[in-house]
Amino acid sequence: MIANLGDEADSNLEMGKPKYHVERQVMSEERLEVMAQWSKKTEPSLKDKLKENVRCSSSKAKSLLFKFVPILHWLPKYPYQEWLLGDICSGLSVGIVQLPQSMAYALLAAVPPVYGLYTSFFPVLIYFIFGTSRHVSVGSFAVLSVMLGTITERIAPDEDFVISSQNNTNGTVDIDIEARDLMRVKAATMVTFLCGIFQIMLGLIRFGFVVTYLSDPLVRGYTTGAAVHVLVSQLKYVFSIAIPRKNGPLSLIYTLIDVIKALHLTNTGTLVVSIIAMSTMFAVKVINDRFKSKLPIPIPIELIEVIIATVIASNVDLVGKYGIQVVGHIPKGLQAPVPPDFSIASSLVGSAFALAIVGYGITISLGKIFALKHGYQVDSNQELIALGLSNFVGGFFQCFAVSCSMSRSLVQETTGGNTQLAAAVSSVVILVIILEIGALFSQLPKAVLASIVIINLKGMFEQVTDIFFFWRTNKIDLIVWIVTLICTVLLGMDLGLAASIAFALLTVIFQAQFPKYSILGQIPKTDIYRDVSQFDAAKEIPGIKIFQSSTTIFFANAELYEEALKQVSGINVSKLVTKKKKKITALKKKLQKQEKKKDKKQQKQQKLSESGTNGPATITENIDNNNSISLEMDSDLDLPSKVSKKPEEFSLESLGLQKPNVHSLILDFSPVNFVDTVCIKILKNIFRDFKEIEIDVYLSGCHWAIIEQFEQGGFFGKNISKSQIFTTVHDAVLYCMMKNNPSTDQALHMNGTLSLPPSQDDEQESTLACAGSTQF
Repeated sequence: MIANLGDEADSNLEMGKPKYHVERQVMSEERLEVMAQWSKKTEPSLKDKLKENVRCSSSKAKSLLFKFVPILHWLPKYPYQEWLLGDICSGLSVGIVQLPQSMAYALLAAVPPVYGLYTSFFPVLIYFIFGTSRHVSVGSFAVLSVMLGTITERIAPDEDFVISSQNNTNGTVDIDIEARDLMRVKAATMVTFLCGIFQIMLGLIRFGFVVTYLSDPLVRGYTTGAAVHVLVSQLKYVFSIAIPRKNGPLSLIYTLIDVIKALHLTNTGTLVVSIIAMSTMFAVKVINDRFKSKLPIPIPIELIEVIIATVIASNVDLVGKYGIQVVGHIPKGLQAPVPPDFSIASSLVGSAFALAIVGYGITISLGKIFALKHGYQVDSNQELIALGLSNFVGGFFQCFAVSCSMSRSLVQETTGGNTQLAAAVSSVVILVIILEIGALFSQLPKAVLASIVIINLKGMFEQVTDIFFFWRTNKIDLIVWIVTLICTVLLGMDLGLAASIAFALLTVIFQAQFPKYSILGQIPKTDIYRDVSQFDAAKEIPGIKIFQSSTTIFFANAELYEEALKQVSGINVSKLVTKKKKKITALKKKLQKQEKKKDKKQQKQQKLSESGTNGPATITENIDNNNSISLEMDSDLDLPSKVSKKPEEFSLESLGLQKPNVHSLILDFSPVNFVDTVCIKILKNIFRDFKEIEIDVYLSGCHWAIIEQFEQGGFFGKNISKSQIFTTVHDAVLYCMMKNNPSTDQALHMNGTLSLPPSQDDEQESTLACAGSTQF
């Protein structure tokens, strides 16, 4: 037998049409629980969980240590011969790129460039120890820097540091730049410190999943909008014009207006330097992209331009002759740790949380891309802790908030980087620059740094092509992308992010409230059921309606589910129930009249009996042609009349109403992943209303977790039991057909014999005795 089955299977496979054969009983949830021996496992109490978590052992302590300090796990196993050379080359390349970028992004953060160098050293070392991603390059990043610049300029605007002078008659004002920069550095370090606290706390409570609310369309739309902010913020350095930085909604529009108004004050020398720097940098980056497979490392055009511009500016005196702004004094050596200024902490909490979420979201998104490509795991919670510690420690060393840079991460990967050892090498490069070389860049024009920032926005602006991709794939994602871009541009980086997340969540709620409702039909000679409006071969089973929603059912859409069910099924339940109640009310009134007549006749009969007439008397009253109410009265018994049938027990046909051509309704719950009390209440109403019009309701495809929620919510009771829940739609269909005595044609349509679960009805029990098993 087995050999024959094997030969048959081989022949089917050779024909390219594999088949399978299943023979079993029709399975309700009640029967399945008995057969599968379902046991409810109790969850450990909170007290037991706490005991387990705080219990300490040497193996557990070692595991936790390796988990929180990943370098202890991977560094002893590091394959020096295979990876060391690649990591060193990669680290040198990243360090070379990081030098100009860190100084340029410091301008975005509205702090002196040297603090960008500090940010590229201390946080990178911390991430090297605690991070789990091998390829992301942590440090300054344009999006976070422009968010930080908005914060620092809000805390320390130029207007607060104007030096009053009676000699100024030309309309210009003097600003105490040193005091202003000192205050902005305090604001930047404090918000970075708070950002680190938030990230560490979220990581410890294992809140890494929060990044799931930052969907890919949202992140890409947000970074594109941020790129617009970055571009506008650098225009004042490109044209060398003095304009106040705006904050709040529509600040970008107001800034653009100010730039246009101040264009007549453009410094020609600065504009020429900017155009030359941007054009050459753009051309070399195009060459890098086109010949990246042939170049061992990308041409470090940013570093080359920084060196050339510094040399030219030092020898030509660009400041004195042409009035070109330069970086200025860069102190030599590292700064001693300084505690953050907590006096301004209360005004920075919200901004710090936004920085924490955005920085983490960008890092984990890029980290998971590299992890998937190279076949390793990234711990999302540990990444939160690693970034948090980087920002926390950086807050003491006058650094600003860090994330990963896409351009530097690609350099780290493409130049042979295999682990975070490359990050350590790049930090050594930055350390050498801080200690020995940094002071040489004091004559570097700010226009060159602004050009570096603008050209490095190329990748973000290229995300505009996402519009065409999302138009083809998912219109909802397209709307999220566009709305996020608009909110970020118009409302600013912080409010724009909040509004974008809120809108993205609204789209989820919208899709849950308005899902796709379907009436399912059977694909002939299979146990497969599909939407009859989408599949021409799918045919409805006579007398059976199978209803499915494409999403879960909860408080936000439960009533809509009920309305859609009654509408799509084509059964006017409310109308039938109302007509039935009216008929019943009319019957009750007739019954009351009969009771009055009966009382009078009883009194009359009593008088006759007192006068000597004995014997039983029977009174029969006909209500209508369709049904009758028999009233029996025995003169020997002093009892009220007995009604043989209550009006509520009459069927639709006995009441003169047309019975629906559907006897069974199956609700496919396979897409449902949770239910709440509102859903349970609506389901009870559905069972009650359809029972009123003599339609049996069944559920199919319920996950075991749904069954547990039904039990906890009091769904099962006198009128609803687990015997009305089936494992599959096909099981429910077979049960309904046998219960309602299917015709021969229907039985052939199902292509098999049937077996039903036990029933309370004796007639069904006799059917069960004759039934066999399900085949399809």
